[in-house]
Order: sequence, then C-alpha cells, then structure tokens
Amino acid sequence: MDRSDLELVLAIRDHASLSAAAMQLNVEPPAVTRRLAALEARLGQRLFQRTTRRVSPTAEGDTVCLRAVSLLRGFSELEAELQERKLEPCGLIRLVSTFGFGRLWLGSALADFQQRYPRVEIQLHLTEELPDLAADGFDGAIWLWSVQGQRAAHWVSRRLACNQRVLAASPAYLQQFGTPLRIDDLQHHKCLQVRENGSRNAHSRGLTPVRASGRFNFWTLQQVQGKTTVQAPVHGPLSSNSGELVRDWCLQGRGIMLRSLWDIAPQLAVGQLVQVLPQWTMPDADIHWLAPYRTDSPKRIRLLIDHLVAQFTGEPWKPGLKAHTEP
Repeated sequence: MDRSDLELVLAIRDHASLSAAAMQLNVEPPAVTRRLAALEARLGQRLFQRTTRRVSPTAEGDTVCLRAVSLLRGFSELEAELQERKLEPCGLIRLVSTFGFGRLWLGSALADFQQRYPRVEIQLHLTEELPDLAADGFDGAIWLWSVQGQRAAHWVSRRLACNQRVLAASPAYLQQFGTPLRIDDLQHHKCLQVRENGSRNAHSRGLTPVRASGRFNFWTLQQVQGKTTVQAPVHGPLSSNSGELVRDWCLQGRGIMLRSLWDIAPQLAVGQLVQVLPQWTMPDADIHWLAPYRTDSPKRIRLLIDHLVAQFTGEPWKPGLKAHTEP
C-alpha cells in the first residue's frame, strides 16, 4: 500500500460514500471504484461493504483505516520536520478543546498564532467529551484536566493559566431573594448545578476531571484567605449538563451558580452578573495543555504552547470584575 491508498480508504470511511470520497480526492467516481477494487484484490480482503445507500468498513477495513491514520500522520510529521529544519514552522496542528473556552478565548489566540506562522495549519475540534488524543490523531488538548499518579509519565501537561470558579448571580435575583453572606446561606437559595460527568475513559487514562465535587449536591469551596475548605450543600430546581444553559438561567435571575471566571468575565465586567461570597472560590480549575507523551515534539507544537502560555498566563478575563457583598 502506498500513501494514495491510505488516503483513499480514509476518504471512503469518512464520507461513507464512493462519490463523496471521489469529490474529496478530486477524481472521478469510477476511478475510486477501480482503485478500491484493485486494492482489495491485491490484499485479498474486502475492506468495505457496499449498499445502495451506504459504504461501511468491514472488520479488515477498520484495521486498515486505523493504521492508515497513524501512517499518514507519520508522513506529515516527517515532511513538516524536514521543512522546519530549514524553513519557518509549518505543518498541521490538530487540537481539541471545550466549546466554551474554545469559542471565548482559544479561537482568537490560535488565529493570532497562525497569522504569525502562516505555513502552519490549525484544526480545532470543539467537544465536551475529551477524546482519546493519540488514537484520534490529536496533537494536544486545552482542557481542565490534571494528570495524577503513575500514569503522569505517559502524558505531557503544562499549565497555561490559573483559573477559579466563583459564585455568581444576577442583580435581579439578589434583589428578590437577598445576598448570601455566609456559606450556610446557600442552603436557602436556588443553586443552579452543572452536572458534568467528564470523559468516560478519563480515569483509565490517568486523567482527573476538574469539577465542583464528587457529588452534584455539594460544592467544594476554599477560603481565599486562610485556605479553609468546606463542602457546601446546595439544591435547586434547575440543573443541566450544559454550562452555557446554566449561565443563561443565572443571567435570567433563576439562581446562583458556580462558574469559571473565564466563562462569565464579560457579564461580570458589565454588571449583568455579580460575584457573591467573593471570599470563597473553587481554585482547582486551572487550564492545561495536555498531550500524550512523545520523545520528540515538532517545533510548531513547542512554539504554540509557548504562545498560549504568553496569551493566558496573565488571566485576561480578570480585569474589571465586580463583587457583591451586601444586600
């Protein structure tokens, strides 16, 4: 099999259609049919099942596609490395991040980096479920994860920015229901909860998700001065696995939420939301670069990490935040 064969089987798998694969490869559909038939004859294996509606890989086809991803990635990395040795950084960088941070902060930082290094191509995939980075061909993730225990040796992790989760509410809610002055007061308020379960395979890969508590009906909070930690029991009629929806409810005056500063900084800055109990936060919500360990990292990846550290170390979401401490 040569490189064009690998690109062919991946195009067919990704589009589940011979004609769509032909369009991607910029060839006529009959050419794809002939090339696939010739490849299957040469291998002595049927790689795809064809029906009138769909083309899907066989077990052998899945095996070929899995190896094709790795082999094509190797080709690209070799070419990019050779180019980088004599020219400016170039090549593809595939990244993954959450929807919220990706849209609000990461997107513009990546665009600035690409403008600085125009021969670098960046693909950003936004998702709320951390994928298997190595198997899915990602160079790294910008995520709220920590790497712990013996498995830390299998990962590269670098903190890009400190971050805190803070308690916030709308002025309308506080005017109607009052301002909590002590942690115990939260029991008497409508608390909006984000029920995030994290990646299904995170723990098996040695990763620990950052979230408010092991149980959804408690918020783990730490005193800014003194470092006292408490488990604050909370309850309320509204909860969701979507942080953005919970933020919208909070803006509508539906209750109090615990949310990352980077996520609600614009609303805090203009007074649409105000921070309550500002002496209490959840500090363990830092933003990290996360990637499977590799013995050598391309120059473009090293430059990107340094760029992101420079962009976010100063916590650009912090200026102009407002706190509310009195009813």
